[in-house]
Amino acid sequence: MTATVSDLYPTRGAQEVPVPRRDPVVWSRPGTPGPIGETGLADYDRDGFLTVDRLLGPDEVALYRAELDRLIADPAVRADERSVVEPRSRDVRSVFEVHRISEVFAGLVRDPRVVGRARQILGSDVYVHQSRINVKPGFGASGFYWHSDFETWHAEDGLPRMRTVSVSIALTDNLDTNGGLMIMPGSHRTFLGCAGETPRDNYKRSLRTQEAGTPSDAALTGFAERHGVRLFTGPAGSATWFDCNCMHGSGNNITPYPRSNVFIVFNSVDNAAVEPFAAPARRPEFVGARDFTPVP
Repeated sequence: MTATVSDLYPTRGAQEVPVPRRDPVVWSRPGTPGPIGETGLADYDRDGFLTVDRLLGPDEVALYRAELDRLIADPAVRADERSVVEPRSRDVRSVFEVHRISEVFAGLVRDPRVVGRARQILGSDVYVHQSRINVKPGFGASGFYWHSDFETWHAEDGLPRMRTVSVSIALTDNLDTNGGLMIMPGSHRTFLGCAGETPRDNYKRSLRTQEAGTPSDAALTGFAERHGVRLFTGPAGSATWFDCNCMHGSGNNITPYPRSNVFIVFNSVDNAAVEPFAAPARRPEFVGARDFTPVP
């Protein structure tokens, strides 16, 4: 379907096309009160990410980890279309829309330490565009190839502008060996429009193995040479906020040590989704929300 607003970031065409970012990174005005200090906001603006080593205490980690374990063990959750299962091991890999499935995770979304940073970065009230728990069990859990989330959310969900922030909160220790998050610092300043059309119902495949919307090896090599690669490690309870356009990915986990995170995507209420810019139809709401109610 044709979008009803201007497409500032064309993608999924015949060729791969880099486009300079046309939106702010930090949308709030200087001096706006919030949990992030001026130095932290400047670092986020420059690098595209912000880390907090001890966002959650041990008791909180135990609470959310127990809820994660409960959900992935529940046969009804496993059978729900919101669950993604590893193709080889048949272990649950992700459960989407956890803030609707679980009141425990809904409480985390409303936590001022979490949503407060999102509001400060985006300069407005926010709603949840997507939430999920990611489970990387040991011995072969697959990773996520390099990509920009915004490229997919723009192409397939219809987010018009780069006014979206994600937070990944570790519920297990994130080691340098168990498939941790990698980001190219500063890559959020360039949008890479990817080549190739979006297949119908692409989400069914992309939630397991992303193919549409992935950059070429040549483009990734250029990004890495300009920006380098940062691997994020930290204890359970640590958190990383990162801009929607960061080039990021993660490797497979072939260690015995699981890596589990809760992942929340906050979008500005002033950036509500329209029709997809480069896909034949909207993705389901559990992947890209159409309820724009602000987080209280």
